[in-house]
Amino acid sequence: MSTTADLVTAIKKELKAAQMTYADLAKAIDMAESSVKRMLAKGDMPLSRIDEICRALHLDFADLARSVADSRPLLQKITREQEVAVVADRKLLLTAICVLSQWTLEQIVATYRISEPEGIGYLAQLDRIGIIELRPGNRYKLRLAKTFRWQTNGPVMDFFRENAVLDYFGGTFAGEDETMLLVHGSITPGNAPAFVERIQRIGQDFSQQHLQDQRLGPNKLDGYTLVLGMRKWELPAFATLRR
Repeated sequence: MSTTADLVTAIKKELKAAQMTYADLAKAIDMAESSVKRMLAKGDMPLSRIDEICRALHLDFADLARSVADSRPLLQKITREQEVAVVADRKLLLTAICVLSQWTLEQIVATYRISEPEGIGYLAQLDRIGIIELRPGNRYKLRLAKTFRWQTNGPVMDFFRENAVLDYFGGTFAGEDETMLLVHGSITPGNAPAFVERIQRIGQDFSQQHLQDQRLGPNKLDGYTLVLGMRKWELPAFATLRR
């Protein structure tokens, strides 16, 4: 939920964009400049006053609300309780994965056994969770930061460990557009973070290419899954042979 402070911040931003001073606003809504400053400082104003401010700024309230939503900080992660809710409904989890790839509702409905009313309902749930901001026409805006990650040991990653890891790595990776690389070595712990950073950059490059290619249309695209990882690990079968 957006706070009153977010609303005041959005109003100030719109005033600046309109090159309107507090004195200009005070004149437009028939208030003293000192009262306008006090009102915005306290964030205490009735809806009728907000309507007057919108008219002075030549804005619809919907425009102001959108400005408030755009000012909300992007999510780095969601809570464990929210992840539990996402995983509890397989179609909701599927919809969440699709919106992370910025699929439209039409693409989701055309590709999976999800009806349009179901899809709208799932988008509404993701809006309540905070993953997206649902907009008119069933369009949406992602509310996630570029660095968003599911919780490392959370419900979503546990789901993929239990249901996806064996199937994914059971593939041959033999296609010209596929690869699997397993490299083992011993390095100083101080050098490991630099490799982790490079791995993260590869993931970001893949995500950016995905976004750019969405302009081409789904008939020209294929789905790929990039899995990158690095950890302190030794195959248990080998570890038992250690002296």
